[in-house]
Amino acid sequence: MRQARWAAAAVVAAGSAVLAYGVWPADGGGGSPGGRTPAGTRATPASPRPVSAPPRTIPAVREYVPAAGPGWKPRDGARVVVGDDDLADEGRLVAGELGLTYAGEKGAGDVRDGDLRLETGGDQGANPESYRLTVRDGRAVISGPSDAGVFYGTRTLKQTVAGGGTAPEGVVRDEPAKAKRGLMLDIARKFYAADWIEDRIREIADLKYNEFGLHFSDDQGFRVESAGHPEVVSDPHLTKAEVRRIVDLARSLHVRIVPEIDSPGHLGAVLRAHPDLQLRNANGRPTAGAIDISEPAAGRLVDELIEEYSEVFPGSEWHLGADEYLALMVSDPEASYPGLAAAAREKYGPDGTVEDLTTGWLNDRAATVRKLDRTPRAWNDGFFDGGAVAPSEDIQVAYWTGKEIGAREPAEFLEAGRELINYNDEYLYYVLGEPQTFVYPTGQRIYEEWTPLVVRGSTPVPERYDAQILGGSLAVWGDRPNAQTQEQVAAGLRMPLRATAQKLWDRREPSLSWTDFQQLAERLG
Repeated sequence: MRQARWAAAAVVAAGSAVLAYGVWPADGGGGSPGGRTPAGTRATPASPRPVSAPPRTIPAVREYVPAAGPGWKPRDGARVVVGDDDLADEGRLVAGELGLTYAGEKGAGDVRDGDLRLETGGDQGANPESYRLTVRDGRAVISGPSDAGVFYGTRTLKQTVAGGGTAPEGVVRDEPAKAKRGLMLDIARKFYAADWIEDRIREIADLKYNEFGLHFSDDQGFRVESAGHPEVVSDPHLTKAEVRRIVDLARSLHVRIVPEIDSPGHLGAVLRAHPDLQLRNANGRPTAGAIDISEPAAGRLVDELIEEYSEVFPGSEWHLGADEYLALMVSDPEASYPGLAAAAREKYGPDGTVEDLTTGWLNDRAATVRKLDRTPRAWNDGFFDGGAVAPSEDIQVAYWTGKEIGAREPAEFLEAGRELINYNDEYLYYVLGEPQTFVYPTGQRIYEEWTPLVVRGSTPVPERYDAQILGGSLAVWGDRPNAQTQEQVAAGLRMPLRATAQKLWDRREPSLSWTDFQQLAERLG
């Protein structure tokens, strides 16, 4: 007859547990209890050991089933083993972080007291970023359907045992609410050293982010070495060797680098080397940062840059920019830019407009990145309603503002079936020097007010659109580059990053107060 023990089933919502007591077999394999009594029902454990408390991490684990037992903590001589050599990178990393010995691939029967085992497997169709952390009988096992999920389990374990802590006995089941969890950095206006960027990637990876956007071309500078067009590159800049090192680090930490070459606006640095492609108005005056999209050579130049950098940035995403093309930020684009108007009529018929020509430019660049097996995205103010041509359906909307001329509500994009990534400038924009109406984001505002549904301003879109909102991203812009040092930017981002991580991992209202969340962040480092 199997022995049974009393234990507690707990669903953990953003850092605090609601317990529902039940009984299940002692060798239940980490699965769900065979039966649960209603939440709040009291029971007396048969074991003299106390039931473990939930782990405290950022982001908080979403579900935890506690058990009675001593838990697990790293100790001298303990091993990290993997069930598959594909997890060697994750195994070596966590072994080094926790002071353990990496022992490589071992069969399921090779078990020692104090082991940490990493393995892939699990339910078909499970979220690939999900994982299970089981602590039982002096050992810990992290499993998931992919190496990414296993990696996130190691992040949970690392935080749990930080400062001499103990991973509690029981089972954590965890997965993110949102598939895209990012930080974007503008290195065109303010240059950041490669080492600093690598430190931020390590920081966000520990918080279970999976995207790092790199905006490296703008009016103020073009900041990555180019072999094909060295004339456009500004000093200082990242070498391709530095970029490859950044990309390799990010890949090892399950972070995708999302490059952005903004066009057809924000191309000032490129146009200084190609003044013949500068857009000019009806009076012949150059338009700052704007390329002449009626010129075939303009498209060829930008496509050549995209193609060159696709070899440096091998990820699956590409940001096309498309915001703030100044030809469209005047009262009458057709009168102000007759050359663009004529090209639009030639391409799209007598009713063709400068907006149509600009949308055609966006679609052409999207076709370029699509051929390179990348998914395109663009800022929301690069999408226009009506007209002779519509933006390609697969271009994801990077929604940042409702303040631009003619800016459309998020619900318009969502109602049309588009997928959207939340960059809400009210909460998620870190603009150096706080120009115009921008203020530095605070972790408290994000933690207490923002959710992925709050795309524009402070009002959420209807719940029915949740699945189309793929995630969100903080964005650091260098409008006044000398307003803060790199160190000050890192310090200013610290709590906004942690609050955003929490809200993208679990969009439910956090149970920890902001004060308690701050204290947890301080303890975890």
